[in-house]
This record gives sequence, C-alpha cells and structure tokens, in this order.
Amino acid sequence: MRTERRLARSGFDLTRTYPVPVDRVWAAFAEEDQKVAWFGADDAFESGAWAFDFRVGGHDVAEGKFHGGPLSRYEATYTDIVEHVRIVTTYDMWLDGVHMSTSVASFEFEPVDEGTRFTHVEHGVFFDRFWADGPDRELGSRGLLEKLATHLSG
Repeated sequence: MRTERRLARSGFDLTRTYPVPVDRVWAAFAEEDQKVAWFGADDAFESGAWAFDFRVGGHDVAEGKFHGGPLSRYEATYTDIVEHVRIVTTYDMWLDGVHMSTSVASFEFEPVDEGTRFTHVEHGVFFDRFWADGPDRELGSRGLLEKLATHLSG
C-alpha cells in the first residue's frame, strides 16, 4: 500500500491568565520536577522515555502510551529562552513510530494585575496521513494549559 504524501499547515494562539506571579508560572516550565507534574503525568497515559534539558539548544523528550492506544513521542529543542519573558521551541511528534508533525511554539509570560498572562502561539506542519490533525493539536494544547492551571492552583 502506497502512502499518500501531503502536507497541511495549522496554527493557533491560546491566551490564559493564571492568578499567580510570573515566577510561579515560569518555574512550571523551567524546573523539571514541576514540568513532569503537569506535562508528563496523566492517569490516561503510561509514561515512557523522559528527558529534560532547559537551556537554549537543550532537548526535551516525553514519550508515553495511551491506555489501549498509540505510543506518542514528543521531542523538543529550545531555540530561545529569556527568563520570565519567553520560551521558543521547535518540536516533533511521532505516533507509533511514524513522524506526524514539526512545530514551532512560543510561550510568553506577562505580569498583569490578575497574575500572569500566558500566551502560547504555535505553527505546525502535519505530514501525510496526519494532515488533518491540526485541530487536535490545538485541543491537546488547551488540555495541557488546563493541567498547568490545576498544577498552579495546588
């Protein structure tokens, strides 16, 4: 069976205000024990490979298997970090060993009266059979921001 070769592009902007100071939200990304608590842990997910190297040029890996579902692998490279201001990454996703997408994501941290305005902007390219997965990526990112909110409130 021949694989259909095609590309799709998708992008989104998500903004949340968290009722905690910027340094608290920043720490959830910059400190491994905090990041694994909201990004890497989930009851619906059997965790696998994990790597955390928070520095420009550093690489993160998060791998896991959804119960009764596929193996997901995330590999990111930090391309820009300005403490308490922004993080920029490029990252690739695999599903059951098949490269599904490459994305550029930026995370901005802005102090506001209510706490921290957090903005996540992402642009992705989805390959071949995954060409229609852009809306799912936004949905998944929204879910991660909810997990972050829960982590920050605890």
